[in-house]
Amino acid sequence: MVLLEREAYTGKGSTGKSMGGVRAQFATEPNIRMSMHSIRFFEGHAEQTGYRPQGYLFTATTDAHLQYLRANRALQHALGLHEARELSAAEVQAAVPEMRADDAMGGSFCPTDGFVDPHSALQFLLEGASVRKSASVTAIRTQAGKVTGVATAAGLLETDVIVNAAGPWAAEVALLAGVQLPVVPLRRALVPTEPFARLSHALPMVVDMSTGFHFRPESLGFLLAWNDPVETPGFRVGVAPGFIEKLLEHAADRVPVFAEAEINPRRAWAGLYEVSPDHHAILGPVPDLQGFYCANGFSGHGVMHSPATGRILADLITTGATKVIDAEALSLDRFRTGKLLDETAVL
Repeated sequence: MVLLEREAYTGKGSTGKSMGGVRAQFATEPNIRMSMHSIRFFEGHAEQTGYRPQGYLFTATTDAHLQYLRANRALQHALGLHEARELSAAEVQAAVPEMRADDAMGGSFCPTDGFVDPHSALQFLLEGASVRKSASVTAIRTQAGKVTGVATAAGLLETDVIVNAAGPWAAEVALLAGVQLPVVPLRRALVPTEPFARLSHALPMVVDMSTGFHFRPESLGFLLAWNDPVETPGFRVGVAPGFIEKLLEHAADRVPVFAEAEINPRRAWAGLYEVSPDHHAILGPVPDLQGFYCANGFSGHGVMHSPATGRILADLITTGATKVIDAEALSLDRFRTGKLLDETAVL
């Protein structure tokens, strides 16, 4: 396998900017199955990937939140994720004593969810691959409905199989082959605190469903995140003016001790989600172009689903079928047939 890397080193794009969260608490079968497969992989290679099963805690503040989590959990249990369980309001408060929980009605927790180190996971998954760096793709060669090669800044590579794994740039790469791919880049920013000891570093990823604010332990501090609803698609990667202030308001409101945490704005960063219309990955072969495969549109779940994605694409390329998921459900063709899924558990 040859990986064409546009940058001078791997991980400079969205992978290196990821929060590293890994969870199976999703709302749809394909995402739950991909997470379960990936978590088994991370569990088996915890030392190499930095996997820490500290869990995800979703905090519900309305009855609608509770019913939503219950419906999701029913599907999760049906698919074999029996570790996910409901928490009472008292259990939510006990899990994070410093959190303001006067409006908490309950929550959901799964102990096999957690975090990985994105850089370590990337380097481990690249073992055995030939990586050509500073090799941005400039053209895709086709003939008689088949791919025949890739032209890059580093030269021509003849091949009859191409996997588009270009992240936020996936639509641009697909167009080189005449393929319309419904994937857009969307900025997401993360804000780390300086070393902070007022909260336990054994906490899970904590998600406030009332605002979408979430945080997790990171090194000696914490990593804070919030998805600004006014953000629009585009290749902007700087932290938006005023974003940190808005995030910190949500942080201090939900976890008052965060008002005491030191923040260096220069340490905040932004990366790009690659968003599909239904917030699911687009995986598998492209109709009418033999040898061209998609691994795109993860909508913020690329790192956590990377082991499953590799298995699925390898299966489809070598045998035409996979046991990980119903591959047709995530095919590019679903946008033509109108069989879209709708993942609502997106952070």
